[in-house]
Amino acid sequence: MTTVRATPAHPIPGLSAADTQSADQRAIPPELGPNSLAVLSGPTFMYSNACGDVPTGSIGGLVHLDTRLISGWSLTINGSALLVLRAKTIEHYSAQYVLTNPELPGLPPNTLGLRRLRYVGDGFHERVELVSYRLEPIRVELRLAVAADFADLFEVKSRVRDRSAEISRDHAADGSELCFSYQRGDFSAQTRVCCAKPADRIEGDDLVWELELGPREEWHVDLDVPLPSGMGVVEPVRGDIADVIHGRADDPLRRWVEDRAVLRSDNAALERTARQSRNDLAALRLDLEVKGQRIMLPGAGLPWFLAVFGRDTLITAYQTLVAGPALAKGALLALARLQGDTCDDFTDEEPGKILHEVRSGELTRSGEKPFGPYYGSADATQLWLILLSEYWRWTGDDETVRHLRDNAMAALRWIDEYGDRDGDGYVEYATRSPEGLGNQCWRDSPDGVCFADGRMPVLPLATCDLQGYTYDAKLRLAELFDGPLDNRTLARRLRDEANTLYERFNHDFWIEERGGYYAVALDGDKNRVDSKTSNMGHLLWSGIVPPERADAVVRQLMSPDMFSGWGIRTLSREERLYNALGYHLGTVWPHDNSIAALGLARYGYRAESNQISLAMIEAADQFGYRLPEALSGFDRERLLFAVPFPTACSPQAWAAGTPLALIRAMLGVNPVDGRLVLDPDVPQELGRITAERVRAFGQQWELEATGRSGHVRLSQGEGGSRVGRLSRAPTGNGPQ
Repeated sequence: MTTVRATPAHPIPGLSAADTQSADQRAIPPELGPNSLAVLSGPTFMYSNACGDVPTGSIGGLVHLDTRLISGWSLTINGSALLVLRAKTIEHYSAQYVLTNPELPGLPPNTLGLRRLRYVGDGFHERVELVSYRLEPIRVELRLAVAADFADLFEVKSRVRDRSAEISRDHAADGSELCFSYQRGDFSAQTRVCCAKPADRIEGDDLVWELELGPREEWHVDLDVPLPSGMGVVEPVRGDIADVIHGRADDPLRRWVEDRAVLRSDNAALERTARQSRNDLAALRLDLEVKGQRIMLPGAGLPWFLAVFGRDTLITAYQTLVAGPALAKGALLALARLQGDTCDDFTDEEPGKILHEVRSGELTRSGEKPFGPYYGSADATQLWLILLSEYWRWTGDDETVRHLRDNAMAALRWIDEYGDRDGDGYVEYATRSPEGLGNQCWRDSPDGVCFADGRMPVLPLATCDLQGYTYDAKLRLAELFDGPLDNRTLARRLRDEANTLYERFNHDFWIEERGGYYAVALDGDKNRVDSKTSNMGHLLWSGIVPPERADAVVRQLMSPDMFSGWGIRTLSREERLYNALGYHLGTVWPHDNSIAALGLARYGYRAESNQISLAMIEAADQFGYRLPEALSGFDRERLLFAVPFPTACSPQAWAAGTPLALIRAMLGVNPVDGRLVLDPDVPQELGRITAERVRAFGQQWELEATGRSGHVRLSQGEGGSRVGRLSRAPTGNGPQ
């Protein structure tokens, strides 16, 4: 009898796909249309079609803390859907929909002007406005059909369990409120729809107003859905809906944005992309309290990932350090608080391990899903150490580093004792949970790591990026133990371990064939998983590539089979499973490319790094200056314009952080000995770049660069001018 072995596609032999968390993950269906809109604030969003409606059975709705409080929200006039004239988000938390009526019995088209104004703040708020342009009085029925299914967000993107038998209704007899309540075990949720002008009647779950309007008569109603507090809820905007829409209400976002760095450029696309990134990062903020201290950190992305993540949050915080240290500090403190301290097969928790993600919906709280939190990430622990080091390099904050000493030691122990599952010196992964992820590197789809011929590798897997991160983390931790953590013996040991890993990795992962490149992984039998992937860019970022091999790696990454014209593909076109629309099988991920750009710059390949940066900026220009989570891998010369990945999150945190990382690569800006230094190589297409209010070492700095010249100085009032430049050797501490 043949033994079935675990692979990332089937990590728990004997369990069918239907029994695992990855079953039936449907793509975004067409019912919301290509012009769907979302308003969001922290862990709350309302996702609708261009009319502002949420059709029942769609992925749309009002989701708060991973629970869908509204699953249907459709407005009709005389039983007919409305026509869209234009709909647009105003801020990330607000939107406006301008509508009119179709041709109806007794009501010619374009007789009514309708406007829906909405925002998410301390609740979900919507105002519906009507004006009649009929020359004589008219009677119309305005109906809002509401539904609440209380689905867990995991179900929204797969199959929603029917909870109707457990949902009770207590609608107000006077038409002023709809109230839905759900209780199952210890989990409960409630949705209240409050009407400032009571409906004339309630039919089922529909609010119905019978309106009589004279010529040019206006009418409106305000609708409010209160939201409960919880982890991640940010300080909300509050006020009259019109005041919020027109920017007259007090907005905590403005105060947050005003404290961030400001970039200007001769290139309008770069400047607007940087501004959009700043706004998107503000939109994705989560507000947490850690040991009495209020901190901010970025959630991963809309719609599926508005939650605390490990890998995504850490990389985003790294990308954005050039704009200020607040998100990095928040990420470090929050993830340290939730660091693993025991072994738990269901959640993949181990002592010292940094989590993968945290959820708060019913399936997590009832124990059906392992996300409270889930630890299935083999790279977040190393990335936490890397961010700790980079935060210290930018701030000199010895106190926070010392405060996190025990967490750093626990993370180091996890790498050596749990991450290295078989004692071979490499960090490997394999889930122990029936609900766990088969791949636990950034390529975390079931087929994200594969052989060139399409075969799935057997677990456990030691992917190349994990080893690069481990190498970098140990060198950085050695620097901290030489400095604020004051243990030179341990620092020497860590450097010795990093050097040993460097030598072994470059022997075991290097493949001489096909022009020379690094295997994406070693499988459970220590076979090289031989597909060419973008993970080689991560190796440059970590510094684990010997200088004599850098040319070969760069040639692979920038070859036509890997570089689409918009960026580096996740998988080379040479490989059997290549798919321009495959999640990790040929798509182009902005964050992945930003890491490669930093790596290329580190090794002195500035022209290639700039080629990636320009391609990303040009792609952002095609999407309203907002980079989506991923682009399809179609060849640029063939299609002429960029195509998003079909189910890409937008906004998405590490895509929003990408422009800042690219700017860092172009400016060559780095913290060195308590000052900022520049080694710029700004493409001619971008002209001059300036940055103000750049925070480092508790001070604000101003940067300016054109071509290969530039300067950095302390802002006025910050103690005068200190100017620095840095010339780097190819493998020195360049922008990482």
